[in-house]
Amino acid sequence: MQDIQAIIALLLPLGLVALVAILLWAIPVRLWIEALSAGVKVGIGTLIGMRLRKVSPPAVVRPLINATKAGLDLDTDQLEAHYLAGGRVDRVVGALISADKANIELAFNQAAAIDLAGRDVFEAVQVSVNPKVINTPKVAAMAKDGIQLIAIARVTVRANINRLVGGAGEDTILARVGEGIVSTIGSADSHKAVLENPDAISKTVLGKGLDSGTAFEILSIDIADVDVGKNIGAELQTDQAEADKRVAQARAEERRAMAVAKEQEMKALVGEMQAEVVKAEAEVPLALADAFRQGNLGVMDFVRYKNIEADTDMRTSIAGPDEADGTSVE
Repeated sequence: MQDIQAIIALLLPLGLVALVAILLWAIPVRLWIEALSAGVKVGIGTLIGMRLRKVSPPAVVRPLINATKAGLDLDTDQLEAHYLAGGRVDRVVGALISADKANIELAFNQAAAIDLAGRDVFEAVQVSVNPKVINTPKVAAMAKDGIQLIAIARVTVRANINRLVGGAGEDTILARVGEGIVSTIGSADSHKAVLENPDAISKTVLGKGLDSGTAFEILSIDIADVDVGKNIGAELQTDQAEADKRVAQARAEERRAMAVAKEQEMKALVGEMQAEVVKAEAEVPLALADAFRQGNLGVMDFVRYKNIEADTDMRTSIAGPDEADGTSVE
């Protein structure tokens, strides 16, 4: 019995310490005092309920204190519900305070929806109050005279609170501005006209309503720099000339091949004709012998034939190969 009493006497202080630790964890006394001193009525039961619902009391109570001090009428249920939905309570309350001070109409539900949509509502309010500048990347375009121009623009935008949910972001703004710059430079008759008056680009692009359907309102588009690039027109003409030359060379090679084939065909035909001539000449002695046998050719006739043949050979040797072929030699 004494042992049991000793054990109880030992465990009792430990249990009291554990109980006090659990109560201090469940009831954030310091936070409750902080809220009470700021004039925010938050019951201890509410704080314990937050712990049970796995809601961080500081993440709800401290933004509520800030909102109350700023004159906003919020309650713990709204902030706790937004926290449980995965929102950032401190950013939403900060946005509501900034909007209220800047006379921008922004309700809690709208701010919570913007935050849950993945946008930074506090930054959006700041951009709405203080517009920011977006620098476009280098945009290359070619005027009608074939000269390439490389432009850089600065786009001043202001957040549109009413279009933050479902509106396009900065990438869409940059893409539309780049497209407008390319279209404007491409419609210019000369690159010199663009260099003389770059403000015409910003005026033309700004008049196209590029901020439609986006979460921003474009205030101004300023051309920061315009550089002259390559002579694209000359390069295209050079490439076209090179292509035409290759086509002409291919056609000339085709004609040469056809001529060579025709020449080979003619040589083959001449060879066949010469073979026929040789064959015919080989039959002449046989014909003469047959004429002698049949008595159709006498000795004198044969002598005259040989004389004519010798005379023809002599004339051919004297005339030369060109005259023998029927061509004259100068």
